[in-house]
Amino acid sequence: MFDALSDRLEGILGRLRGRGRLSEADVDEALREIRTALLEADVDIGVARALVSGIRARVVGADLSKSLSPGQQVVKAVHEELVDVLGGETLRLTYASAPPTVVLLAGLQGSGKTTTAAKLGRWYRQQGRNPLLVGADLQRPAAVEQLRVLGEQAGVPVFSEPTDPVAVAAGGLREARRLGRDVLIVDTAGRLAIDEALMDEVRRVSSEVAPRYTFLVIDAMTGQDAVATARAFHDALALDGVILTKLDGDARGGAALSVKQVVGRPIAFASTGERLADFDLFHPDRMANRILGMGDMLTLIEQAEREFDKDVAAEGATRLLQGRFTLEDFLAQLQQVKKLGSLGGLLSLMPGVPKELKQADAAIDDGQVAQVEAIIRSMTPAERGEPALIDGSRRVRIARGSGTTTQEVNQLLRQFKEAQQLMRSPGMLGGMLGGGKGGRLAQALAERMGDGGGLELPGGAPGGLPGSLPGLSASPGGAVPGAKGRPGSKKKKGGRVTPKSGGGGPRG
Repeated sequence: MFDALSDRLEGILGRLRGRGRLSEADVDEALREIRTALLEADVDIGVARALVSGIRARVVGADLSKSLSPGQQVVKAVHEELVDVLGGETLRLTYASAPPTVVLLAGLQGSGKTTTAAKLGRWYRQQGRNPLLVGADLQRPAAVEQLRVLGEQAGVPVFSEPTDPVAVAAGGLREARRLGRDVLIVDTAGRLAIDEALMDEVRRVSSEVAPRYTFLVIDAMTGQDAVATARAFHDALALDGVILTKLDGDARGGAALSVKQVVGRPIAFASTGERLADFDLFHPDRMANRILGMGDMLTLIEQAEREFDKDVAAEGATRLLQGRFTLEDFLAQLQQVKKLGSLGGLLSLMPGVPKELKQADAAIDDGQVAQVEAIIRSMTPAERGEPALIDGSRRVRIARGSGTTTQEVNQLLRQFKEAQQLMRSPGMLGGMLGGGKGGRLAQALAERMGDGGGLELPGGAPGGLPGSLPGLSASPGGAVPGAKGRPGSKKKKGGRVTPKSGGGGPRG
């Protein structure tokens, strides 16, 4: 969504970071470029002017931090202003003292209300709540049936009846109380455009159920029309927040940067994909980080904590540290990674990833994940446990069974063997875990985990993932880097790398 704006801002701020001094002319030029970048991203002109003025006020005449260079001061000011424009802080949801807590979803047809209702129901379930979905959209054909299908996928029951929207909403409220459901999510009808009939219906439904939260669902790809829509609905309903859908699209993203300032209501949730899991609270600070190319590790960690099977991850970490990591283990870990979404989406959350790599669709192709999975599944359990058993005829059989070529099977086996050799080296593990004496540390960790202990990474990040994914190559050389620059090694003449004493790793 913010790729174009992010690239422009990274380029502008990147030129400032390395400068020891900044003149007022340098700052003025940078601010003009930032304003142009914002307008090109379809940000409301008033919001763009306010943001640039805020940056100027933070930079010019302010007490500068001695720990930051002038260029870094500008970056810091841009980040702080972006956070303010996006809402300042994450919306804190509260619950009704007498359940259920009613959440009303409104919006135009095609904005994604029905899918959002199911995603929101799943999100509340993850918070330990017991939601009920109400299908009050009786205008669009099959809308209720779509909600039932999505509700089943989310594990949330759906209530509806063929009467009228107001009666359905009232019936849903009674049903939630009867069943002891503590959250009621009402999906209302939309229109292709704002009209009085739509507003009257939504107002009557709202009056019937007295929602604690009224959220407007907006398609983020509609640009400035989204802001106009939000203003019209807010005048009619007094919105409590906005839910942005399709943030994974290729639009310019101006709506997300404009809606809070123009409407005066925060962005509550954001939908970043088609899966029901691609939905969470909107965090302004994290979105500002992503716009400025700083990544979003907190979101990545939270996704992993929600989606990962801790037992599978812990078992993979144990076998990895003990040097017993097999293709069977790799397949299990690959399934865990797939739960987090596309590889391109994961890279967008990681700080320090070059934009060339993020944009390399051929290199970050999720089809390669499916190909690797197909190759491993075409092997017998014995072959997965001991790839050395795979001779020429077996490679042909595996290639036919997976719809690949023997060359692709050979490449996967070669890369996995190289990865195994690296992971079996205490010096390599020591380099990964930090410290010059990491070999003994890695061995101690392996022994501890072999006795049933667990490996807990800083910040609560899940363990158990291999350092590289065989078969997923971002460069012609493959996914496993060569020996050059490998931790725990030093270079001799001729370019050959040998491990330091005690490293025990293979020669590159």
